[in-house]
Amino acid sequence: MQSAFRLFFTTETSGGLTLMAATVAALIAANSLLAPHYFALQHSYLAGLSLQHWVNDALMAVFFLLVGLEIKREVLGGNLATWPQRILPGVCAIGGMAVPALIYAWFNWNSPQTISGWAIPSATDIAFALGILALFGKRIPVSLKVFLTALAVLDDLGAILIIALFYTPHVAANYLLSAAVLTGALILLNRGNVRQLWPYLTIGLLLWYCVYQSGLHATLAGVVLALTIPMQTDEGHNPLLTLEHALHPYVAFFILPVFGFFNAGLNLSGLSLSDLSHPVTAGIFWGLFIGKQIGIGACYYLAIKLLGAKKPEAARTGQVLAVAALCGIGFTMSLFIGNLSFTSTELQNETRLGILLGSLASAVCATLILFVTKPSKKLLLKNRIL
Repeated sequence: MQSAFRLFFTTETSGGLTLMAATVAALIAANSLLAPHYFALQHSYLAGLSLQHWVNDALMAVFFLLVGLEIKREVLGGNLATWPQRILPGVCAIGGMAVPALIYAWFNWNSPQTISGWAIPSATDIAFALGILALFGKRIPVSLKVFLTALAVLDDLGAILIIALFYTPHVAANYLLSAAVLTGALILLNRGNVRQLWPYLTIGLLLWYCVYQSGLHATLAGVVLALTIPMQTDEGHNPLLTLEHALHPYVAFFILPVFGFFNAGLNLSGLSLSDLSHPVTAGIFWGLFIGKQIGIGACYYLAIKLLGAKKPEAARTGQVLAVAALCGIGFTMSLFIGNLSFTSTELQNETRLGILLGSLASAVCATLILFVTKPSKKLLLKNRIL
């Protein structure tokens, strides 16, 4: 599993840089002479759906498939395989989702129109976070990278549950029943020791269509499919790991950058200081920037003191605080939940502004903390030996 983690970490960090470039490109396109073409591209139609729908509902289903595969691998044989391994990132993930949501709710409590965005600042963008952490190389212990990865994976799991439970406006019973039958078929394939991937992927396409038509968000089909992919066989063949390795480059270097380009474009020309105090913008900004640090930091302390959780080896307190700040980079998943929360252009713009500012502030804060925090003596000794 170590080789899988190394591949995951390398791909995520490189993908994070690609995602940053796509975000900058989107902002340039939305604030230049290209703006009319950029926004027209979003609403261009292909086979009955706009390109933005294809990106958000179809391409992102592949992203969620990969997330589901990562969650299953980590739980069955990775950094979350045992309860002692799950305690610290699990408790921190709960705090890192709950406190930002409460801060957002505090800003929007008296606004029924905007309170539905409470989950937006709860998310973490693992690609961005690991990308920044990688910039510090050997100054960061591997244990801290593992902690951030496990925390972000559990954060993704929480976001998936939130989407399934709170962002389903209506349900078409016939398509939902069809999706249930297809899910049963996937389970039977797994129980029947079918190890070829093509039967799972074929049924997965049908499942995506039924889930899309049912009213549930289509990306949930990717998670369901992932959980039924076999983990390993007696011969050592691992279908789950095979599919995960195959998907990683496409997700990191194509799907997420395309999603970022289509969803991060915010026209800054009409913005004023009053926009910064808008309940949606303020709730998201402070939820990501302060809420993540308070929630994760407090739960980290409680998990260590009260639950006997083990600290990341050779990690200083300042580095842990930097990881809490890095989790305030909510970009991809926050934008995704924001699209589900609001349909009006005005509120979506306020959402993008809050996410961009909150993520930027979190990234700068984490970078400064990591820059001034010296590596532990134990880590320096280990690097010298290696």
